[in-house]
This record gives sequence, structure tokens and C-alpha cells, in this order.
Amino acid sequence: MDNNEINALKGINLEINEGEFVSVAGPSGSGKTTLMNIIGLIDRPSRGYLGINRLEIKNQDRKEMARLRREFIGFVFQSFNLLPVLNVFENVELPLIIAKKGGSKAQRRDRVNYLLEEVGLAGRKGHVPAQLSGGEQQRVAIARALVTTPKIVIADEPTANLDSATGEKVLGLMKNINREDKTTFIFTTHDPGIWEMADHIVFLHDGAVKSEKRL
Repeated sequence: MDNNEINALKGINLEINEGEFVSVAGPSGSGKTTLMNIIGLIDRPSRGYLGINRLEIKNQDRKEMARLRREFIGFVFQSFNLLPVLNVFENVELPLIIAKKGGSKAQRRDRVNYLLEEVGLAGRKGHVPAQLSGGEQQRVAIARALVTTPKIVIADEPTANLDSATGEKVLGLMKNINREDKTTFIFTTHDPGIWEMADHIVFLHDGAVKSEKRL
């Protein structure tokens, strides 16, 4: 049996400030997904320090990690992770219900409808995921990530399945939220449009930070 240790990340020292628009770039296998999973509190680092708002994550149990994810972090997964039995509106509304955010039922409805309008899906809210194209499912996932007004949004290639016009509109929405609410956005992407909007770019290679710059 091979007991050799494999380090997906190697000695990364990275500080992300509140309200930054961060692009994480690098070739396949460079450690982008592992880094995003650790920042998003999906995976726990085997060693080192991870802190959010001066709270050391290493000391938190699984229940507290789940609470932090639910209340402070929004995710856009490349695989979408939409619930197949719920329609578009219900998929986007669900995080508000779970996190007990959004106020009354009418206020939740207004918030969901606003985001569906912004991502161009106001006319599709009664459809289930199987009735949507890949690009439409991606836009549902983006609306769902934004609906709770999280402090941090983590997005894995958020424009990968979108045409250029829709991608630009979605990026514009995210940038507006970033400016107005000081929401921190962290993307993995090969999209030069996101690089141009980013004010902090991190390049990974073989699990390490090859270069980093703030614009």
C-alpha cells in the first residue's frame, strides 16, 4: 500500500481583504478547487491557519462550520447542484428559508424575483432544472448564491456556460453587489473578463502561489 502523502496545496500564504474581487487562476491540477473548498469551509486544512474575520476555523466543530457556511458564504458550483424536484424560484428561495433570512414570505418573494430578473430568468421561475439549458442552470446557481446577501461568494468558473452577453450582465451584477455591499467575491476562472474586473489576482501552480498582484 502506498502511504506517500500528497499535498494539494504547499505553503500557501494568502490574505483576502473584505470587499475584494478576487480571481484565482492556474492550470488544471494547480490546486484551485482545493483552495476554494478550504476558503469555503467545505474542506478543513490538515495543517496551518485559516481565519475568517479573525475567527480561527481550525477550532470550530462541524456544526459551527455548517452555520458559518449557511450564514456567510454563497457558492456557485460548476456542477450547479440544483435540487431537481424544486423549480427555479424554489431553488433560489431555499437558502433564505434554511438561513432564516429575508424577512416575510413577501420579502423573500421580492428578493428572489429581483435576482431572477437580473440574471434573465424571470420567465423561467416555474421550470425545474431538467427543463433548463446548462447556461440557464448556471444562472439559477448564481442567483441562489447571491440571494442571502452573503459576505463571501465563492464561484467556480461562473461564466463557463454563459454566452458573452449574459456573462457580461451577470458579472456586472456581481460587481455592483461587490461595490455596494462590500461583498467579497472569489472566482476560479479562465475568463479574461473576470481578470479585467478583479482587483486581486492569484496565480497558482503545482499547489503553490506562483504570483499575486493587487490592481
